[in-house]
Amino acid sequence: MSLWLGAFMRKIKYGKSIVLVSGLPRSGTSMAMKMLDAGGLDLIQDGIRTADEDNPKGYFEDERVKDLAKTEDKRWLKNVRGKVIKVVSSLLQYLPPENHYKVVFMRRELQEVLASQAKMLKRREEKHAASDEDMVRMYEQHLDKVGFQLRFRRNFDVLFLKYRDVLADPLREAERMNEFFGGKLDIEKMVGVVDPALYRNRAEKRS
Repeated sequence: MSLWLGAFMRKIKYGKSIVLVSGLPRSGTSMAMKMLDAGGLDLIQDGIRTADEDNPKGYFEDERVKDLAKTEDKRWLKNVRGKVIKVVSSLLQYLPPENHYKVVFMRRELQEVLASQAKMLKRREEKHAASDEDMVRMYEQHLDKVGFQLRFRRNFDVLFLKYRDVLADPLREAERMNEFFGGKLDIEKMVGVVDPALYRNRAEKRS
């Protein structure tokens, strides 16, 4: 089956795809949301969580997403078809099967994720319940499971992006995103919203 025919049959079955931006917390999901917004896609966000020191450009979240694991009525997601919503990686498994999802999944060095999370928790006077070593192990296991699910669930298409790569070469990664969405995005505007100054927790690059 050709790519065009496959996309046509999928649209007949599911309607327009729901675009998801996902990843671990502090992995660059807000940056990806901002890029897709600049590129011309419509974002679903409620504005309840506003920009702060940890995310000065904003969070681009919708509070209804937090209830995906505990609520059975998820019919509201049908109204998100053709638009973009942020869903943290741990909640992807609770998405209903009656939709098709195109997922931009952000990956980041786990030591950077932990460092960024630690700064956020410190400002809130909180801390991780587990050690960094245990957190890395749990995140690795979680990401392996999520990666498997994304690749083999038939109603999911996924584009994996590395946070470091987007900041190092935003043009190249914006072009990859544009290809993933059928060449309809404004690449120049997407590149324009990437701010390398926000890369504040760096790990040593591995060979």
